[in-house]
Amino acid sequence: MDVDDHLTTLERDGRALAEAADGRLSAAVVACPGWSMGDLVWHTGEVHGFWCAIVEQRLSDPSSLSMPERPAEDDLLAWYGDSLDHLVEVLRATDPSTPVWTWAPQQDVAFVARRMAQETAVHRWDAEAAAGSARPIDHDVALDGVDEFCSFFLGLDAPGAQPVAGSVHLHATDGDGDGEWLVRPDGERFTVTRGHEKGDVALRGPASDLLLALWRRLPLDALDVVGDRGVGERFVAASNLV
Repeated sequence: MDVDDHLTTLERDGRALAEAADGRLSAAVVACPGWSMGDLVWHTGEVHGFWCAIVEQRLSDPSSLSMPERPAEDDLLAWYGDSLDHLVEVLRATDPSTPVWTWAPQQDVAFVARRMAQETAVHRWDAEAAAGSARPIDHDVALDGVDEFCSFFLGLDAPGAQPVAGSVHLHATDGDGDGEWLVRPDGERFTVTRGHEKGDVALRGPASDLLLALWRRLPLDALDVVGDRGVGERFVAASNLV
C-alpha cells in the first residue's frame, strides 16, 4: 500500500467508525475493556488531532502539544468528524517524505499516514463489534497492518511479558500467498523475514483475523495454531499495545 491507499483507508474506516457509534455512545466496547463507544470516539479523535498537529506544525518534539478538552456527548461525533476531515486534509497536502517526529525509527509523514490508517481500521472494527456488526478489515489493509506490526510493534515491552523462546510463522491464508512472515527472537528484539519458512509455531488465518489476533482483539483460538502453542501465546502477549 502507498500513502494514497493509507489515506483512502483512513477516511473510509474513520467515517465507518462514526456511523457505528452514532446513537450508541453509551454502548460498551468489549475489545477495549472499560470503554464506552463515546470513549472510543474520543480516543480516536484525540489521536487524529495529535498526529495532525505533528504534521501540520512540522514538529520534531511533541512536548509542546496540549490535550484538548473532551467535547460534550452531544457534540462528540461532530467534533470527531471535523478532526478526521482535518487530518486527511493535512496529510493529503503534505509531502510524505517530510521529516516529523514519530516514536518509531521512521520519522516522516508517510509513517503517520500509515499509522493513522491502521489505528483507525482497528478502531473501526472495535466500534462495529460493539454495535454487533463487525466487518473484517480489508485484506490489503490487514496485510499491511501485519507488516507494520512486525516492523514497529514487536518487543518484550508489555508488563509481565515472558520471553517468546521460539520462532513464529505468521500466515495469511487468503489472497495470493504474499502474506507470510517468520519472526525469530533475537535477545529482546526480533528478526523478521518475509516468505514461507517453518517456525516453532504457525499462526494461520485470514489476514483480518491474523491482524486482529496480533492486536489482541480476537483470541488465539480464532486462528489455526500449528506447533508449540505456548510460543504463540507468549508472542501475542509480548508487545505493549495501546
